[in-house]
Amino acid sequence: MNKKSVSNFIHPIPVLKDNIIWIWVSGDQAVVIDPALSHEVKNWLNARNIQLVAVLQTHHHEDHIGGTQDLIKEWPKADVIASKSDIDRISFQTISVENGDTLDLMGKSVKILEVSGHTKNHLAYFLDLSDNVQAEYILFCGDTLFGGGCGRLFEGTAEEMFNSLKLLSNLPPETKVYCAHEYTEDNLKWALSIRSDNYLIRKRLEDISKKRRQGLLSLPSTISKELETNLFIKAKNVGEFANLRRNKDNWKG
Repeated sequence: MNKKSVSNFIHPIPVLKDNIIWIWVSGDQAVVIDPALSHEVKNWLNARNIQLVAVLQTHHHEDHIGGTQDLIKEWPKADVIASKSDIDRISFQTISVENGDTLDLMGKSVKILEVSGHTKNHLAYFLDLSDNVQAEYILFCGDTLFGGGCGRLFEGTAEEMFNSLKLLSNLPPETKVYCAHEYTEDNLKWALSIRSDNYLIRKRLEDISKKRRQGLLSLPSTISKELETNLFIKAKNVGEFANLRRNKDNWKG
């Protein structure tokens, strides 16, 4: 593949029950985000003669790091980028980063955002893929922000997650949101169960349900779409957010 003739694109690999491994490709190079497994990623890259240059880890859960060590055996020059504060749990990281750091990957700027709540030391990666023609922004947010939802509070507090979502809500509205799980339809069903008169939630659920019936992913979302229809990111204060999180945790669907 010729780097000059191929623009950046992002490819999904659905694995396990609802995980999505994202592969960001530029020319004949790629960055993989949260590889739960390695086999599918290796097959996809090798079939296209694409070299892995880095793995981005949002947090330490096994369904996000499970395939990484096998991938770096296949591509030993590839870097593993993860939270410096999580060196004990992601010990194979080669580039340790903190909130506010900026990296250059495949000629593009990647900003590190700390978005704790789901776990401690959870990171998101904000990419500026803009060129001279158009602006394009990408967010890989792991299990912090989902389509119509957010991650459970396994290690962090409601206040931490509330603040993390507010941070993400201030990104450019056109930012494409690539989260790590296909939860959108379920999240919107829950949202509609407590906001039954909300036209935007109902319409989005109808659109997403149609996509899913066709075997299509609901993702990526956008920050603007989440600001319209995601009750968690719309919460006005920590108390409201905490109540919503408890409601969703106990919802049986």
